[in-house]
Amino acid sequence: MLIAKTFHDVPSKLDNGRPIRIFVVSPVVPNYPQAKFPGNEIYQVTGPVERFAGQIASQGYVVACPSTYHEFEGPEAIPYDTEGIEKDIAAYDEDATLSVDLLVSLPNCNGRIAATGMCLGGHLAAFDPRVLSSVCFFATDIHSATLGKGKNDDSLARVQKGDMTGKGELVMIFGKQDTHVPREGRDLIRKTLENAEVSCSFLEVQAQHAFIRDESSKGRWDAALTRSLFTFMMEVFDRTIGRDLGPKVDKGEKVEHVC
Repeated sequence: MLIAKTFHDVPSKLDNGRPIRIFVVSPVVPNYPQAKFPGNEIYQVTGPVERFAGQIASQGYVVACPSTYHEFEGPEAIPYDTEGIEKDIAAYDEDATLSVDLLVSLPNCNGRIAATGMCLGGHLAAFDPRVLSSVCFFATDIHSATLGKGKNDDSLARVQKGDMTGKGELVMIFGKQDTHVPREGRDLIRKTLENAEVSCSFLEVQAQHAFIRDESSKGRWDAALTRSLFTFMMEVFDRTIGRDLGPKVDKGEKVEHVC
C-alpha cells in the first residue's frame, strides 16, 4: 500500500507553549479519496521511528509521530545520546493527548486508536481511554519510576490504582539481555500488571536494548527478530482496532455460538 507524509503544528498549553509538530504518515489507496483507516501513535521521530511508522502505515493505518521534545528543540530528530533534557510528566501526558486528539480529528481516520513506541514510547499513551491497544518495545524508566523531570513518575502507581484495569490491551516486549531494564525490573512490571488484572501479554526475547532500532543501535539490531515481532504487533492491531468486532461482552455473560 502506498503512503503519504505530512505534519501538523498543534498548540501546546504547558511550559513555554511552543507548538508540537506531529508528523502524520497515512496509507493511500488510489481512486478511494474517502477511505478511512484506524489510527496509531508512535513516539519520537528519529530515522528508525519514521521508517517504522511507514511500515505500519503501509499496512493500512494512519500513524501520528509527535516530536516529543518540542519545548526544547525544533521538530528535527535529536541524537539518541542527548543529555540534560528534563521534561515534565504532565507535558508528556499532554503530548499523548494532543496526538490522539489529532488522529481522531483527521478525515481519513475512523477513530479507533492504538499506540506503540520504542524505549520512551508507547506506554505514555496507554492510559488514554481512547487507546484500545498498546505495544511497547523495551520501555525504560517504568520499573525505576525515573521518567521525566525530577525522575519521579507515577506509571506503576497508576497501574496499581487501577487506571489501566478493564481498559485496552497491552503488550510489553523486552530483551532478556537489556541492561536498561534488568530482570528484577521486568519482574516488577509484570507482577504489577498482573496484580492489577491488566489485559497484558508480556514477552521476553533473546535480545538487548534497542534491538529493533536499525540505526545507532550499537550493534544490537536484530532484523529477523524485529520482523517477527512486527508481525505479532500487527496481529494485535488488526484484531483490536483494524476490525470492528461489535460490543464487548462481559466475562459473566453467556455467548451463543452459531455454526
